[in-house]
Amino acid sequence: MRFVLRFFGFLFSIGAIFFLIGAVGLAYGFWFYSKDLPDHAQLANYEPPVMTRVHASDGSLIAEYARERRLYVPIQAMPKLVKAAFLSAEDKNFYKHPGIDPEGVVRAILVNVKSGGKREQGASTITQQVAKNFLVGNERSYERKIREALIALRMESTFSKDKILELYLNEIYLGLSNYGVAASALNYFGKSLHELDIAEVAYLAALPKAPNNYHPFRQRQAAIERRNWVIGRMAENGYITPEEAEAAKKLPLNVTPRVVSPNSIASGYFAEGVRRDIAERYGEEKLYEGGLLIRATLDPKMQAMARKALVDGLVRFDEARGWRGAQQKLDLAGREWGLALAEVQSMGDVQPWRLAVVLEVSGGRARIGLQPKKESSGQLSRDRETGFVTADGVKWTRRAVEKALAVGDVVYVEPIDGKQGQYRLRQVPEISGAIVAMDPQSGRVHAMVGGFSFDQSEFNRATQAMRQPGSSFKPIVYATALDNGYTPSSQIMDAPFVLDMGPGQAAWAPSNYDGKSAGLRTLRYGIEHSKNLMTVRLSNEIGMPVISEYARRFGVYDDMLPLLSMSLGAGETTVMRMTAAYSMFVNGGRRIKPTLIDQIQDRSGRTIYRHDDRKCATCDAEKWDGGAAPKLTDNREQVLDPLTAYQMTSILEGVVQRGTAQSVKAVGKPLAGKTGTTNDAKDVWFVGFSPDLAVGVFLGYDQPKSLGNAATAGQYAAPVFRDFMQLALKDKPATPFRVPPGIKLIRVSAATGTRAGDGAGTILEAFKPGQSPPQYYSPAEEEDAAPQAEYSPAPPPQRAVGASPGGLY
Repeated sequence: MRFVLRFFGFLFSIGAIFFLIGAVGLAYGFWFYSKDLPDHAQLANYEPPVMTRVHASDGSLIAEYARERRLYVPIQAMPKLVKAAFLSAEDKNFYKHPGIDPEGVVRAILVNVKSGGKREQGASTITQQVAKNFLVGNERSYERKIREALIALRMESTFSKDKILELYLNEIYLGLSNYGVAASALNYFGKSLHELDIAEVAYLAALPKAPNNYHPFRQRQAAIERRNWVIGRMAENGYITPEEAEAAKKLPLNVTPRVVSPNSIASGYFAEGVRRDIAERYGEEKLYEGGLLIRATLDPKMQAMARKALVDGLVRFDEARGWRGAQQKLDLAGREWGLALAEVQSMGDVQPWRLAVVLEVSGGRARIGLQPKKESSGQLSRDRETGFVTADGVKWTRRAVEKALAVGDVVYVEPIDGKQGQYRLRQVPEISGAIVAMDPQSGRVHAMVGGFSFDQSEFNRATQAMRQPGSSFKPIVYATALDNGYTPSSQIMDAPFVLDMGPGQAAWAPSNYDGKSAGLRTLRYGIEHSKNLMTVRLSNEIGMPVISEYARRFGVYDDMLPLLSMSLGAGETTVMRMTAAYSMFVNGGRRIKPTLIDQIQDRSGRTIYRHDDRKCATCDAEKWDGGAAPKLTDNREQVLDPLTAYQMTSILEGVVQRGTAQSVKAVGKPLAGKTGTTNDAKDVWFVGFSPDLAVGVFLGYDQPKSLGNAATAGQYAAPVFRDFMQLALKDKPATPFRVPPGIKLIRVSAATGTRAGDGAGTILEAFKPGQSPPQYYSPAEEEDAAPQAEYSPAPPPQRAVGASPGGLY
């Protein structure tokens, strides 16, 4: 008995010693692996990279910017079905274990032993996966697993289970550049989390293990098997019924990757403008990781109208100069034409144009093969589309089909309406241009097209191209005169003008476009007929320093040189600036700042930027008694007297009615604007507006050269404006321009500006209080447009500018 007791005592002692050694070893190991563990508490303030999204004014999505495509969703907003799928697939005991699942560890060991090490099964819990993804890294080693487990234990003691699951579901990588369940649901199925069915959430839950192994297209069968396995686990765990599971397993894997591209509404230039703005305002990191929600000013319908009008104008000009030949040539010998054509890079934002290759030419027509489209999987479609280009399709080239096309030619074509299978030959224009449409009251840009194709060239000719505005600058000169005492009926001498440039230099002698002089004419006539000599004389009389200051106020130039040639638009500016300047005529002379962005919210929904910065101290919805709505204080700078602004608007309306832009009259709505043609017709402009929409158009070669000896803005730029306005104002009423209080409308002779009675050749001219036509009139014969305002300028000079022999000629 004593021997037995000694034996058991010996065993106990040995056991105690080994226990102490093990405890010491375990404590040392815990200390060793814990001494440099990352601080898990940082997860409390963790903000994962979230993609920035840009929405148009109607709520449609324009673009997304991200390094990791992720939308962060709090656990409270996670549907139960989504949580059930991931818990079933990854960690069914998540809400029971302390961060490490003993059952899972034993199961993994048994599987690995049975397979002889050939099949490795992990035992990581969701908590361990969060520790790995956030803090430890993906190194495959036992040391990493130990560190991962230690951090998991610490996390469980610090964070709630819901918080850990929230981090996991928003961080996990699920393939195809998608991070987190919300972005994956959207990009795999085009649905929000709450719209997913059992089969769809099961497929997402099947992906964390190895997304590439369950690719929806390359590994489709494996993906379906893994999805069905998850469905089975969901049924085993009681989240769904066996009947629901069987029904879900029978469903096909309907993955349709979502592609968000500004090309869908031809808004590449607009989206890039927004991207640049955000990057400059907040930096690249905030743009690509900050999860900003941007409400842009873009009107998708108007954007499509603007692109169509500009492209039609560019093509109209280009095709008038003839066919230049195919884009390139393909050798189709021994090659399948579809694969060969698919290798040719095409522009994705020129729909309905399609790239095609000529397969056969005979009998007065060419058989063409259209470039194959890509399927949602990214694979090239096996379908092959063909069609024909007949004589109607090449009529504009003034050549027969056999002369215009040859086998192997790669060309752009466009379907002909009403003629199935027939296409019109197209060519990418060499000339380029831009169009901007904005709200003249707020500066919100509704549409912006910076060239023929963003895919062809990202250079934005609406905001980046510095070009001479030519005669479209003249309204700034005349507005300066009207704001300093002149009237629309003031007379200016249209006669030769010569400026001595000093010893050894040739004199500067500008001329009118038609080379003629009309003698003494009204200020209105000078604008309506774009008379250079009258503009130069007026500028010389006013003084270029004053005009330079007004150009700065209008934002056309930052610091214009006070040279007389600048009065004819010899400086350089952008379409965006000119459109904003004209907006100030129609909005009553208030400064506006063009913007592509209405509002920006951060990832938490807090508004961090709003373009409309007006404050309303009395706005309180709870206290509103149903009476008149509170008025916002307009704090914008007044850059031009509102009466002057209307006088200029009235004159520019005359440009459309009687002047250089009469082609615009076809719109049939009240419109105003001004043409602009530079020296040698290198640039042609038209900038104009309706009461609620301002539009600027520019056409010209990127490397400036003449558009032709007889080219004018009225011939090429004004029709683009006209075509756009016909579309944009189609369903709008014919609203007249608003007449501000204080303006007197007096009937005058259109030719002389003197008072006249009713009859042909007369117009209603706008005068400020205290002003009158050059000839005496009776106040009883005035037509009051509105009551007088408080503004009372000094009487205007009643003289003819440049009529005195003492002036410059």
